[in-house]
Amino acid sequence: MTLILNHLPAIHWAAAGAGIAAITLLLLFVGNRRLGLSSGFEDVCGLVLGPPYFTRASLRAARGWRLPLVAGLVLGGLVSALTGGGWHPTWELGRFDRVIGLGAAGKTAWMFAGGMLIGFGTRLANGCTSGHGIFGLANFEWPSLLATISFLAGGLVTTQLVYRVFFG
Repeated sequence: MTLILNHLPAIHWAAAGAGIAAITLLLLFVGNRRLGLSSGFEDVCGLVLGPPYFTRASLRAARGWRLPLVAGLVLGGLVSALTGGGWHPTWELGRFDRVIGLGAAGKTAWMFAGGMLIGFGTRLANGCTSGHGIFGLANFEWPSLLATISFLAGGLVTTQLVYRVFFG
C-alpha cells in the first residue's frame, strides 16, 4: 500500500502500533501523564485566548510537556513531508470537487463546520480519539470504551450518509 500524498510505502501497522505503545507507556510510567491531543489544542488556544476555561490551573500545569508534544507533532509532520518528497498545499478534494463543487469559500466553510462538530464531540466525550482510543482502552477504562465505540459508530454513520446523499 502506498500513501496518497506522495506514493511512498506506508510504515507497517505493527511498527506504527509499537511506536504509539512506546510513547503511551513512557508518558504513563515515566511522566505519569495521559496521552491525548485535544488538551494540547486547548493549551495552544490558551496561549492566545483569555477566557477562564483556557487559563484554568489544571490546563496550565501540564503545558510544560504538552506544548512540546504538540510542537513535536507539527515538526515531525514537516520533517516527514520534506523528506518524503515535499508538501504541496492544494485545494483539490477529488470527488468532493466534482460532485459538490463549492469553491474555496464553500470548502473552507465545510471544513470549519466539520472542525466545530469534532470539537463539540471531543468536549462532549471529555477527550479525543487518541485519549480514549489509545490511552483509555490501554487502561481498560469503561468510559473510554463507550467513547471509542461512539466515535467509530458516528464516523461510520456519517460517512455512509455523506456518500449516499452527496455521491449517490
